[in-house]
Amino acid sequence: MEFKKEYDLIVIGAGAAGIMAAITAAKDAKSVLLLEKLPQIGSKLKATGGGKCNLSNTLSNDDFISKFGKEGHFMQEALNAFDNNAMQDFFASIGVETHAPDGFRIFPISHNSQTIITALETEMQKLKITVLCSQRVKNIKQNGNIKEVNTQDKSFFPQNIIIATGGLGYPTLGAEGDGFEIAKALGHKITPLYPAMLPLKTKERWVQNCRSQTVAKAVLKVNIKKHQKLKAVGDLIFTKDGIRGPVVLDFARELTPLIELYGEVPLLVNFIKGRNEDEILKHLKNEASKNRSITSVEIISTLMPETLSNEICNLANIAPDSIFNKIEGSAKDTLIKLLAWTPLHIVGHDGFKNAMITRGGVDLKEVDPKTMQSKIAKGVYFCGEVLNLDGPCGGYNLQWSFASGYLAGKLKS
Repeated sequence: MEFKKEYDLIVIGAGAAGIMAAITAAKDAKSVLLLEKLPQIGSKLKATGGGKCNLSNTLSNDDFISKFGKEGHFMQEALNAFDNNAMQDFFASIGVETHAPDGFRIFPISHNSQTIITALETEMQKLKITVLCSQRVKNIKQNGNIKEVNTQDKSFFPQNIIIATGGLGYPTLGAEGDGFEIAKALGHKITPLYPAMLPLKTKERWVQNCRSQTVAKAVLKVNIKKHQKLKAVGDLIFTKDGIRGPVVLDFARELTPLIELYGEVPLLVNFIKGRNEDEILKHLKNEASKNRSITSVEIISTLMPETLSNEICNLANIAPDSIFNKIEGSAKDTLIKLLAWTPLHIVGHDGFKNAMITRGGVDLKEVDPKTMQSKIAKGVYFCGEVLNLDGPCGGYNLQWSFASGYLAGKLKS
């Protein structure tokens, strides 16, 4: 492929944010070069949503923003410019129809991420965007308005640069944190980086006996006084050495910094959709009155899966096959307290190699939310996961990537 030395824009990183930025600028008649260090574009995009590509969701902008915590307000301008409706219109314009089969998560109708990547590749070809893969950016130099981008074997001189290199999650898909190093070299501060959206390991070994068991609408809360406001609700799945599932993936962003700080994070977990002690007692009395010979594991299994019921009996020092009506009152009290809040201790995780996203990134105070331009280096823009913004499962992070890429690609100074 032919390439030149000078471009209106060089985009570093060919993920969702970088591709959207490149397309947006090219539509405004800018000459664009897209650099990707891997042999192909969109590697992480291809893996998103288990390959089904959960593009976004149907929440209003205000509700969407609230899911990103205190940093969420930063994305207001980007979402105003390119919200979930604009995203669906864009994909329709390049031949990809989308839908929300569950009324919330938005997918391509094909439920195949390759559909998205192929359509984006075709659009970039149509717009004459130069795409160079296997090009690792070594450094960026800036002297006044003159910018130089150096790869391992080429040098380019763009008017503008967009850094869309992603975070540290999934290094097998190209995430190495090189964008953070580039940003630091330009004078930007990088907030502390933690793996997010990943399974967690527990000190308790009994979880392996419940392996692959799913508990719907589990409630998790941190049992540390200083952090007791941290709470999450959702589906939980047991693993051979801990827990995973949507609620765990979402809550992990809060827990990984605490694991580093404390070494061990005590949780209290309600496996019965948040029922309190009074509701549990009422339920157990009702079940016991219907069957006077019901065993302890049988009565608990009316609330949760049997494998988990066995473990709760063990934790309460109650024989699973004991007749529930013959258990002493103190033992029943212990059991009810354990059913309401079962202790688990989070002691680790597999780090960035299994993290879907990164918590932390380029400090938002140093980036203009109206343009995505650096407040430190004129003509340099950031978008996507390289910034200190991350959201839960459900299309949040991909929508943010598209929206911030779109706004950055407008090259507003």
